[in-house]
Amino acid sequence: MSDLLILSTTDSLESAQKISAALVESHEAACVNIVPGIRSIYRWEGRICDEGEFLLLIKSSTDKFEAVRRRICQLHAYQVPEIVGLPITEGDSDYLSWLRSSLQ
Repeated sequence: MSDLLILSTTDSLESAQKISAALVESHEAACVNIVPGIRSIYRWEGRICDEGEFLLLIKSSTDKFEAVRRRICQLHAYQVPEIVGLPITEGDSDYLSWLRSSLQ
């Protein structure tokens, strides 16, 4: 098991809170930070979109990634939600111990 930071975005605070709570309650994530006020500019169905979104910073592990991915897809309003995992290569040992224990 390796520590993992998973990034996702949502279109509303309500959606961000629903996904975050489900992930933490199921022990698929130790913690989720909701960052309001971001703007995403992207191409979708042939046009350029410029939307306000909420960024989810999901602290989890590589062995939980698939469960996190499934849960986000299940609860998310987007047809193709952003779900990107980044390895945590360094961190405070006490924090990383807490993260790991919270996923059990």
